[in-house]
Amino acid sequence: MSEQPLYSVLRQGQGASAPQDLAVDVLVGLSEKPKRLPSRLFYDAQGSELFEAITDLDEYYLTRKEFEIFHNHGDELLAPVLNRPFNLVDLGAGDGRKTAVLLERLVAMGADVRYTPLDISESAMDNLVHKMNKRFPSLEIRGLVSEYFDGIRWLSTNSDRRNLVLFLGSNIGNFNKAQARGFLRRLWNALGQGDLALIGFDLKKDIDTLLAAYNDSKGVTRQFNLNLLQRLNDELGANFNLDNFRHYGTYNADAGAMESHLVSLTHQEVHIQALSATFTFEPWEPIHTEYSYKYLESDIDSLARFTGYDVLMRRFDSQRWFCDALWQVQKGGAIG
Repeated sequence: MSEQPLYSVLRQGQGASAPQDLAVDVLVGLSEKPKRLPSRLFYDAQGSELFEAITDLDEYYLTRKEFEIFHNHGDELLAPVLNRPFNLVDLGAGDGRKTAVLLERLVAMGADVRYTPLDISESAMDNLVHKMNKRFPSLEIRGLVSEYFDGIRWLSTNSDRRNLVLFLGSNIGNFNKAQARGFLRRLWNALGQGDLALIGFDLKKDIDTLLAAYNDSKGVTRQFNLNLLQRLNDELGANFNLDNFRHYGTYNADAGAMESHLVSLTHQEVHIQALSATFTFEPWEPIHTEYSYKYLESDIDSLARFTGYDVLMRRFDSQRWFCDALWQVQKGGAIG
């Protein structure tokens, strides 16, 4: 029997969304008042490239701050999993740059780690796995094309390793507080006793700093948001005129969240062939596209307790603008 390669991609469940699922999301969102489109629709190939460009902008501090935490505190954050074999389960890895900082340390320390990124896009997963295999040829990599929780449950029945789940880059901020509780509890359900999660939280800070991060001077965030409409033109046969919309990012102080909108600049009608439907937009009518919730340090601890985790540690950048929190699954206790 020949030896298995150190890297592979497995498909679990349905994988990437079918075009009809995209069409349903758009039908539901544009039929609501106010209109909305889910933020996951940003990430076609062009959207993913634009987002990576955003992370390199001077105003967009989040990525730099998380890199700083990993460079200064990576060994501490990884220490609790080094005593036995484990899966490093990466939810929404993107281009893998931040994860690579942790993997470099793990490889250098001789950790018995299997890298397991999860994503619903098969092409994105293929690209990431081959990129990581080239950078870390001695590392065992098992990519899973799957919804997050389906993939974690599959791991729990097909691997006897402990799991360390990464949910980095303030991805948790795309959920409102109730949704975040639901997501983290579903993660808790999929994991086993003693498994761990490393979660990135963007902290509340000066509002002008937040506004600048989501309204950059080069206009890349504007392109990123408008690309969502271009995607609907390309994939659903819509006829959005991108010049008739503007990106608007603002801070909702009541909710504690940055919000992104695409605002119609004129009265217009947009036809979407895949839906055989036409949608009317009034002047200055918004389409809500994204929330990015910000946290207090106390919010992080209470969220962990409410969803069934023990907080092992919280580490911050030098300005305390960002936090990476290491949580451990605790089963059998009361919640709340």
